[in-house]
Amino acid sequence: MAKPIVAIVGRPNVGKSTFFNRMIGETVAIVQDEPGTTRDRIYGETEWSGRTFTLVDTGGVEVSPGTDPNAGPVAALTAEDSQMLLDEITRHTREQAAVAIEEADLILFMVDAKSGLTATDQELAEIMRRSNKPLILVANKADSEERRQNAVEFYQLGLGDPVAISTHHGINTGDLLDMILAQLPASEEQEEEDNRVKIAIVGRPNVGKSRLLNAILGQERVIVSDVPGTTRDAIDTVLEWNDEQVVIIDTAGIRRRGRIERGVEHYSVIRTVRAINRADVVLLVIDAHEGLTAQDAHIAGYVLEANKSIVLVINKWDMVEKDDETMREYTAQIQEELQFLSYAPMIFISAKYGQRVTKVLPIAMHVAQERRKRVPTALLNKLLKDAVSEHQPPSKPGKWVKFYYATQADINPPTFVFFVNEAEAVHFSYKRYLENRLRQVFGYEGTPLKMEFRTRHEEK
Repeated sequence: MAKPIVAIVGRPNVGKSTFFNRMIGETVAIVQDEPGTTRDRIYGETEWSGRTFTLVDTGGVEVSPGTDPNAGPVAALTAEDSQMLLDEITRHTREQAAVAIEEADLILFMVDAKSGLTATDQELAEIMRRSNKPLILVANKADSEERRQNAVEFYQLGLGDPVAISTHHGINTGDLLDMILAQLPASEEQEEEDNRVKIAIVGRPNVGKSRLLNAILGQERVIVSDVPGTTRDAIDTVLEWNDEQVVIIDTAGIRRRGRIERGVEHYSVIRTVRAINRADVVLLVIDAHEGLTAQDAHIAGYVLEANKSIVLVINKWDMVEKDDETMREYTAQIQEELQFLSYAPMIFISAKYGQRVTKVLPIAMHVAQERRKRVPTALLNKLLKDAVSEHQPPSKPGKWVKFYYATQADINPPTFVFFVNEAEAVHFSYKRYLENRLRQVFGYEGTPLKMEFRTRHEEK
């Protein structure tokens, strides 16, 4: 079931990344006291009162190094250059807001209670008013009673009552989370039960997602229908493949009504996050000519965190100068850089010229079948017995680890539960060893495995 998306929007340096880090419980976004520090959209999952949702930090405003637009022109800039820089930042900030409004279920519009109301806040507020999207106005940096009282000036934005918080001190953040849950769509409304295989095509801009989608749809297959997706204005394509209906989730945008300025995908991962959450299998398209980038790795990491299956599609292979060793060397390099996805199949294609494109969907469907594979309990426990016999789990004196039995609790993704005498004593390296044994015997190509270890008395 797709998780709702909450996007944090606001001008630079209002505390979006600090709030994001506090909510997900770890430092993911880079936080400095300089506007525009966040270069890429950052996303993570957070949980409150039993509900899980995806939080997106919509930083990404790119400015010249060493420039503080809040402080005015620096020595290296003329007044004209400084104004041009400020105009560029404002344009990017508006784009951020437009993307967030388009894709998210709820907007947190963050303003700065310390510096007060600004012209950029008012410009963004105008965009918000026209959107009719659920929104919470958050006045951050309200560290004192005086600032909390002064936050009333944000009523001028016409977006309702400002919620005064201090992310740094944790003031009123719990109340804000309660308000977020109250405005999120109910779980049963997010997505109806759908057992069809759902495949999402994701990747950075200009890696060939559109060409790949068109090539897949252009094969001799019957397109059943175009159906509204969970994302506003998105169109999923349902096609017949070997007498089975498959849903292709389009993140390339070619089937989307254009309401956002051209090129804005460069600043957005919200659409990608939503597509990954809805999918069973993700086709991560990578530009062979440019090679693996940090953003590719970010997307791959989210696929892993979301427990989705994955196929690495290396596109534009026609643009790479090759010899007999090129593909092997390229494969080894990507496997080295994406070690956490060692189980992911890789296919080298040219969507432009149709090279190996016909193999993409069969590989994706094979991975989908692996994702739904169930291992009989007897076979699973034989594997466990053999694995433990061949390699005893590391133990400390007086804390010997003993495995009792294992069971597969679920599929999609495959989930295995191991019952032991002391779950906390199972070393992570031994967990990886057991996972590798599962893959050696039962396959699970392209699919993450959820491994749970429980002390025997925790069995329910």
